[in-house]
Amino acid sequence: MGDDRQLIGSGSPLEPEIGFSRAVRRGAHVAVAGTAPIGDDGGTVGPGDVYAQTVRCLDIAEAALRAAGASMADVVRTRVMLTDVTRWKEAARAHGERFARIRPACTFVEVSRFIDPGWLVELELDAITDGGGE
Repeated sequence: MGDDRQLIGSGSPLEPEIGFSRAVRRGAHVAVAGTAPIGDDGGTVGPGDVYAQTVRCLDIAEAALRAAGASMADVVRTRVMLTDVTRWKEAARAHGERFARIRPACTFVEVSRFIDPGWLVELELDAITDGGGE
């Protein structure tokens, strides 16, 4: 690994098991991994509620960005994955609340399922900061 590679963990027990980081920063680039609506207690936030789950995903992703020295204003791409794409407007409402002024490139896709069947949405973010890595 290069000296400028910064790994950001979220404390998930799956990180070491799978071999991934919540986010990785290399230079000015920050990638946030697929982020599920997991609460501090390990349970699913907002069962059945796409909007609430999307808000939780955004909160987790934003914390990872901050830990990497970035912010939501640095986000250039988002990916919103839903188990039912017909509910995209619920996720879009939460996305729009955070990104209305930033307006990153954004993709909504439908997936067949996630690791936990209670998860209705996952999010990925990519950011580019003005400065280099730590």
